[in-house]
Amino acid sequence: MFNNFLRPNKHYMSWPVIALLDFVTIISFENIFYPFQNQGLSVVVSWIFLLFAYVIPYELIVSQLSLTFDNQSGGLASWVRHGGNDTLGYWTSWMYWIQSVPYIVDVSNSVIVSFSWMVLGNNTLGDRMSTFEFGLLTFIIILAFILLENLIKNSLEVLSLIGGGAMFIMSLLFVLLAGYALMNGVHIATQPFNWGSFIPHFSLKYFSTTGLLIFAMSGAELAAPYIVQMRDPKHEFPKAMWLLALMTAFLTIFGTLSLSIFFNANAIPHDFKMNGPYYAFSLLGTELGVGKLLMYIFAVVQAIFMMAQLAVLLDASSRVFAGDVADKFMPSWLTKKNKKGLPVNSYLMTTGLSLFLLLLTGTLPDINTIYNWLLNINGIVSPYKTCWVFFAFLAIRWRAKDFHSDYVFIRNRKLALIVGGWCFLFTFVCATLGFIPQDANFGTKSFDHQLLMNFITVLILFGVGFLLPYLRKRELNRNK
Repeated sequence: MFNNFLRPNKHYMSWPVIALLDFVTIISFENIFYPFQNQGLSVVVSWIFLLFAYVIPYELIVSQLSLTFDNQSGGLASWVRHGGNDTLGYWTSWMYWIQSVPYIVDVSNSVIVSFSWMVLGNNTLGDRMSTFEFGLLTFIIILAFILLENLIKNSLEVLSLIGGGAMFIMSLLFVLLAGYALMNGVHIATQPFNWGSFIPHFSLKYFSTTGLLIFAMSGAELAAPYIVQMRDPKHEFPKAMWLLALMTAFLTIFGTLSLSIFFNANAIPHDFKMNGPYYAFSLLGTELGVGKLLMYIFAVVQAIFMMAQLAVLLDASSRVFAGDVADKFMPSWLTKKNKKGLPVNSYLMTTGLSLFLLLLTGTLPDINTIYNWLLNINGIVSPYKTCWVFFAFLAIRWRAKDFHSDYVFIRNRKLALIVGGWCFLFTFVCATLGFIPQDANFGTKSFDHQLLMNFITVLILFGVGFLLPYLRKRELNRNK
């Protein structure tokens, strides 16, 4: 019965599967750790504010855009191309592809960390593995998953269903057990725990870390290319977005409150972003008298979840770039698909760019710094990509007579433009402030080094996009 509900027809994907697929790519249990380290208890207020002022509007905007262009295979790139022009569509697809590269590397790193906790049972990975070995293993994992998606049919959907469902269950379990422990004598580690602790302290550092919150909660548009696989997109896709918003809200708000029970927000471990989830389940297991059992269970779930993220990211990002880009911008070899309809050369280019990023991280001193820096890069490039979602929405609402959708978010045109404009401006400002290094003190060599790396990375990743139209132009001249 349950299987039939999830897949009522072998040719269709149901809305719970779409929601889980998106949940896999948007937020995980570990995504609440680095905001907690950056902003302390006040991040709860940030999560609530973002939920109502940003996330819900964002995901309903995605619903309207997806149903406006439900016959387009390029997702976000198609939205901008039809709402703007071919050039803007190309740059959207390029930025969409490029922003996934740091995340693909980051997720591959997380796979290694999860397996290290399964094998070692502790946080000694950095002492046992050099940065070169860490980078090499990350690259091997990326290659392996590209082969997996080409060899195993339906691997993406199976991994998303298992990984997304298991991670949400583990997150729910952590919150419930943390509440149980609190009611049975466990003292809250974060002190003082009062209303004053939840008030944000607005500063340059506070706003420079908000881009990471946007990164943690964005990505709903990744489901757009799969809307053609739904039986009734008009009614089912908005349901998937609401379910996605509810799962995200639960994890971010209640997950953060649960963390404050076991960790002092004023004295966070230096490797909290990388190893925090494992510390959390270890402490919870100790309080409940089961030792490291919960930590080992979480490590297995985290590995499956991260592998599901990797599968979805490699597939969806490459499909967006190869799916709907004007012919004059793209070399024909890059959009070529194999017999299964997979853009194999897009996969290869993604792999090559991941290798560039891994070589760049080789200049950092240790694995923990690499992990943190990649997170910060995601807090820059991902929000810049998300700006295109709101640009597309503004474009279709400005020319409302030219576009029809079975679902309309905010029927009042002026109010819709105000909401879309707010989301665009907020996202752009947070992405720009993200260039400021968050894990190094101002004036130190580490701060200057990471700031330089941030600018070099963004300039090169976005700048390479100028090369492809040039190659296509040469290809057309040769053909003539």
